[in-house]
Amino acid sequence: MYQSILVPLDGSARAERILPHVEALAIRFKSRVLFLQVLNPLQVANISLHVSGIHTDLIAQSLKDFNRRYEEVQQYLAGWQGEFREKGIDARKFVEQGTIVETIMMVANRENADLIAMASHGRTGMSRVFYGSVAAGVLQLVDRPMLLVRSRNLEKPA
Repeated sequence: MYQSILVPLDGSARAERILPHVEALAIRFKSRVLFLQVLNPLQVANISLHVSGIHTDLIAQSLKDFNRRYEEVQQYLAGWQGEFREKGIDARKFVEQGTIVETIMMVANRENADLIAMASHGRTGMSRVFYGSVAAGVLQLVDRPMLLVRSRNLEKPA
């Protein structure tokens, strides 16, 4: 039923709450799992804002910071890819740069994902207005099935 499942992650334990569900689906349907993390353009804003020769040291530092972040994300996704492969699940990883919601949809289309599976952080009120909601944004644009799990606070009540 689902040949390919796209799983956007942001490196948080909350986002990873979707993974047991994806694992079960992938095993049941022999699906390929596509792990994705999007690097937001704001993370490299210094590079584009300081193009003149005056700020070459800032550009060099920004490029170094971006490359370090890119490698960290590659390693993070490689860890999940390895765990899923050990369980016999075909898994791939993608690190893309762009606006988060649009990039998720672009990768879903490019890789022909049959399902987008992700956790929602469950923000409400002003935090949702201020931070936005990636899940809500994807839900507005999605043209295929979507599995959405609400991820509540990970801390246990005292």
